[in-house]
Amino acid sequence: MDVQSVSRGLNNANPQRVALKETQQLKTKFQECLQLTGTNTQCDGQSGQKPSFSNRNPLCNSQLSHQKDTEMASKAMERPNHNPAQRKVPPDGSANAVEGNKENEDTGAGKPQTSKSCWKLEDFEIGKPLGKGKFGNVYLAREKKSKYIVALKVLFKSQLAKSNVEHQLRREIEIQSHLRHPHILRLFGYFYDSTRVYLILEFAPKGELYKELTKQQRFDEKKSSNYIRQLAQALKYCHAKKVIHRDIKPENLLLGIKGDLKIADFGWSVHAPSSRRTTICGTLDYLPPEMIEGREHDEKVDLWSLGVLCYEFLVGKPPFEAEGHHATYNRISRVDLKFPDYVSAGARDLISKLLIHDPHKRLPLNGVLAHPWIRNNTQTVNFPPPLPDQ
Repeated sequence: MDVQSVSRGLNNANPQRVALKETQQLKTKFQECLQLTGTNTQCDGQSGQKPSFSNRNPLCNSQLSHQKDTEMASKAMERPNHNPAQRKVPPDGSANAVEGNKENEDTGAGKPQTSKSCWKLEDFEIGKPLGKGKFGNVYLAREKKSKYIVALKVLFKSQLAKSNVEHQLRREIEIQSHLRHPHILRLFGYFYDSTRVYLILEFAPKGELYKELTKQQRFDEKKSSNYIRQLAQALKYCHAKKVIHRDIKPENLLLGIKGDLKIADFGWSVHAPSSRRTTICGTLDYLPPEMIEGREHDEKVDLWSLGVLCYEFLVGKPPFEAEGHHATYNRISRVDLKFPDYVSAGARDLISKLLIHDPHKRLPLNGVLAHPWIRNNTQTVNFPPPLPDQ
């Protein structure tokens, strides 16, 4: 990896939710960090507390390993002046990083030499930028002792405060750090200094799924069904833990080194044991009728988004796209669903059973995984046992 000057590399910042690769050795490192943090009074979050990013001495959180899930009762707050994110194709990832992750897999690289109680920027070699966003940058990085490749997201506190989204970042960290699933991007830890917050993320070498969809225009039915199956499995895991994602779309999905799908952005997710929420959030084309009509919603909003995503995979655009927001709202509310001739009967059946106005009548995730279109087109025969529907 070409290592750049940290001071130079972090000046022109903005974020994008990119990722890192998980190994047992790296998990062990975070477990060792957790064991030591009991004596470190400067580390936040060691007792299941919410992350705090106050302007004091550089601190960190290293508790993110195989501990029991702490209660994540964050309040769902509406983002001020939220507009749907514009779709931009990010720059390509690093080929060297892909090779580096292969080397990690083959040789077992990543075993730590010493234990740490807190991470700091000096623990990482900073490489090329992977993406840019409103609040900072994402960089390719390598942990110095283990030589393990990660994605380091650098967020500016001033920008977070200006947009009044600190609470969203705290909630995102609380939720994503406790999720362990092959189709959910790992958040291994975070640390911060007086001006920035740093997230240590799984690196997904093949990048954003939306970039691949844009390049191919639309996916064939085998690829689409495989992605929908993987996403349905990840959502079942989330819903079993009372986590509602609320912003499923191609831009929030990344591809791992083997092309497997990973949910990467939990900025609008919420841990909701009571299940019912009222905040309008997400992206216009993917909003379900209950949100645009101002009704309460629950985890079934993710079923609607799954249907919209399946349609976009097969057709290349969302099903309710129209001229202007008002027209789109009307099409969603009426469930004005039309299919091109080339979409198969099986795919139409699955999408139609997900895009239903009444949330309680939508096909549950068990039904999605058992649907003939998924079964007949899947690229693997290994179906994990489904979790019971909530």
